Amino acid sequence: MTLLKVSPFNKIAYGIGSVAFGVKGNGFDYFFLIFYSQVLGVDAYLVGLALLIALIVDSLSDPLIGYFSDNTHTRWGRRHPYMYIAAVPVSLSYFFIWNPPSSLSGNDLFPYILMMAIFVRTMITLYEIPHYTLVAEMTDDYDERTSILSYRYFFGWAGGTFLGFYALTYLLVPTDEISNGLFNLQGFGQMGLISSIVIFVAIMTSALGTHSFIPKLKAPPPKQKISIGRIYREIFETLWDRSFGALFAAALLGAIGTGIATGLAHYINSFFWGFSTVQLGQISISVVGSAIVALILSPIISKKMGKKRAAIIIGLLAFTILPATIVLRLFGLMPDNGDPLLFPLILLITMIDVGLIITYQILTTSMIADLVEEGELRTGRRSEGVFFASMTFVKKFVQGFGVVAAATILTLAQFPVGVAPGSVPADTLFRLGALYVPTVVTVWMLMIFCISYYEIDRNKHKANLKALGRT
Repeated sequence: MTLLKVSPFNKIAYGIGSVAFGVKGNGFDYFFLIFYSQVLGVDAYLVGLALLIALIVDSLSDPLIGYFSDNTHTRWGRRHPYMYIAAVPVSLSYFFIWNPPSSLSGNDLFPYILMMAIFVRTMITLYEIPHYTLVAEMTDDYDERTSILSYRYFFGWAGGTFLGFYALTYLLVPTDEISNGLFNLQGFGQMGLISSIVIFVAIMTSALGTHSFIPKLKAPPPKQKISIGRIYREIFETLWDRSFGALFAAALLGAIGTGIATGLAHYINSFFWGFSTVQLGQISISVVGSAIVALILSPIISKKMGKKRAAIIIGLLAFTILPATIVLRLFGLMPDNGDPLLFPLILLITMIDVGLIITYQILTTSMIADLVEEGELRTGRRSEGVFFASMTFVKKFVQGFGVVAAATILTLAQFPVGVAPGSVPADTLFRLGALYVPTVVTVWMLMIFCISYYEIDRNKHKANLKALGRT
């Protein structure tokens, strides 16, 4: 296949599909822990344990789904059948996450949480991995891959953000009986209904919107007898590569850091900074501006600096700016809660910081796509599914440890259960910040260090394409 410039329509259609896991991710990352622990009264460590088990179980299916997707023979290609199959079950199961049986309460909800979390994550994987891998098939071009992925991340972040903003502004609102909207049980149920509809529409829009692109995608390898031994032998043979190892280790550490940061995001914003649900909604919607910045910035910086160098520089900035504000507060160098300067300051810093984080994610994902030709040259097989599934595998496998770490930080900080913002003792909030920052920044800096061992640059990619006869 020759180098291919992808049309804006195909980029948009591909990108819209990421709204599905943007919405799912927003719910699981930012609302799940606080919903079940603070609203429904489940012990925080049990919620973290349920997420950890669900992530581990789900992650074990990733390499297999990636492998079978690479080797699927249908008239609809290798990827689209899985995308269509997943649409209904993932949408329905996501609804029931936020609408648990009224007959269960407190820690009795643990089996339900565990069962539903496993099912939702497994079903979204059935869609996500085939959809994810399309970028490496749509074009061989080093820079075009970054451009395509910028659409994916824009729609993923914007979709999750809009849903979060809508929920915080119109659903999770105070009532006569509830002073803080984050404790509005009915609002969470409505959020689940709207989210499930959005997930279904996003999946079907992307699948149908890229359906006509199927003839241009890579053909599967010839049919062969498949055995468990052969599957795992080919998977390990494909992944035995230094550059893959660098990205794998970075993804592992990044997932732990993300689990910590997202698990505690509402605790930091609601309790540490004292922001209202309306202000949380404004912070949430500002991420759309961040996504626009990343959509524009990532292709430009990739062309000028190369993906690896750009990812390291952007990453060093992205993962230290926002934690620095907490450190400044611990030393008494930030405005007090309620000061009119505090919210706009944090809002601006968050928008810039998140824009850099999204840019980093786009660059590192594009680096994964460039592993495909390297692996093909070494093994004789195109294994887009295996490469991308391995990254989703490690992120899911260890992100639960990040959530557990977040729950552990709450426990060590002696954070009370079922209290409203403004009622938490100052020494507890100090312990929360003092434990959170060094933990999450250390993990993220180790992640950046791992990126430095990645070896494929623009020239290496061109050499790989030339060796494969595609230039």
